[in-house]
Amino acid sequence: MKTVLILGAGLSSNMLIWYYLQRAGQMDLHVRVGDISHATAAAKISGFENCSAFEFDVYNEMQRNHEISGADIVISMLPARMHPLMARTCINHSKNMVTASYASSEMLLLDREAREKGVLIMNECGVDPGIDHMSAMQMINRIRGKGLELVAFESSTGGLVAPGFENNPWQYKFTWNPRNVILAGRDGARFLHNGKFKYIPYHKLFSRIETINVPKLGKFEVYGNRDSLMYRNTYGLHNLETMFRGTIRRPGFCEAWDTFVQLGATDDSYIMEDTENMTCREFINSFMAYRIDIPVEEKLSNYLGIPMGSEMMERLKWLGIFSDEKIGIPGLTPAQVLQKILTEKWSLEPGDKDMILMQHQFDYMEEGKRKKIYSTLTYIGNDNYNTAMAATVGLPVAIISRMILEGRIKPKGVHLPVIKECYEPVLEELKQYNMNFVEETIDVPPDSESV
Repeated sequence: MKTVLILGAGLSSNMLIWYYLQRAGQMDLHVRVGDISHATAAAKISGFENCSAFEFDVYNEMQRNHEISGADIVISMLPARMHPLMARTCINHSKNMVTASYASSEMLLLDREAREKGVLIMNECGVDPGIDHMSAMQMINRIRGKGLELVAFESSTGGLVAPGFENNPWQYKFTWNPRNVILAGRDGARFLHNGKFKYIPYHKLFSRIETINVPKLGKFEVYGNRDSLMYRNTYGLHNLETMFRGTIRRPGFCEAWDTFVQLGATDDSYIMEDTENMTCREFINSFMAYRIDIPVEEKLSNYLGIPMGSEMMERLKWLGIFSDEKIGIPGLTPAQVLQKILTEKWSLEPGDKDMILMQHQFDYMEEGKRKKIYSTLTYIGNDNYNTAMAATVGLPVAIISRMILEGRIKPKGVHLPVIKECYEPVLEELKQYNMNFVEETIDVPPDSESV
């Protein structure tokens, strides 16, 4: 019997754990789930056989070594900052490891050591990054296979509430780690546009947005996502006019979110004073000049140029940021205070459904004419537990780790799932869960620019 070790039992792990529990008997597996909360891990395996749950402390060296040494495959769904430590331990014990998170520079430095020990550390296996890589590489190689020239590539993804459930002025709720949403974009964006390198600093990121059209769903807005150019080598794309990766939101979100960026309310670099006694209203007021002659709402309006009766001001009021409710927790950064306020308003409610929306755009030349392929994935969750986010993160992680366990993925070292032996079977199996890309090809007018 082989042991599958899954570390981290948060919401994004739901479908991953379910996938293995469904197959444990058939595959002769023992599924071992560890989390900082034993209760959380135990709840995820309740009612199933061939499994066990335990409390896991990643910084307990003895426990970490014990659990990893006894596993046949390690799947880390822990916070990204913990993955290098996990990877080093896996390499020491010659155990393969899979994560859904970005391959950090610290993780990439482990490549040589992993190769020498015959270990595969597979990163970026979730949805974005993950399904985006695999579906993009499949189409890129299809275009290349026809001998055609790819000239532009754009890829955007968003975790959103599903149509019919966008029942607040922001048309947004948390569908993944709230902290990551609060801190999104802090590194700015870097990309290639019509042959020119472009850089957007954080304080301008949410005011420089693009618009995309999604079949049957309409228009959405997109802001730049980190360094789009870091994947040129990964995808083998070096002669493009445009290369851009973005994050999708519904119209109006970015302009409203920029309010918090401009205030400084998303800063995570310092601890605020007396946050246990601070009210939401005092939190917002703390970022503006001292004045007692006008209310905080009017100060904010004057400071950021937001008309008092505007839709954007109504969005801000709805969040409760001008209320006298106390934060109630000491020692918080501005970003943590904001997260607490938003969690009370943006949490998925029972019966809510979320949606993963992904769209690739590939511009290529064929017989002297420029053409564009839109490839769009729309996936809606079942409820606020079996979410689209949990499915699109957890299922590809599960499939890839199972393939590694079965010896079907051969490379060693630190990798992303962009090789054909990986992405072809994963994308094919995901179709069984209705994760399908819809494609549309159009002719691009000669005088038009790539977005």
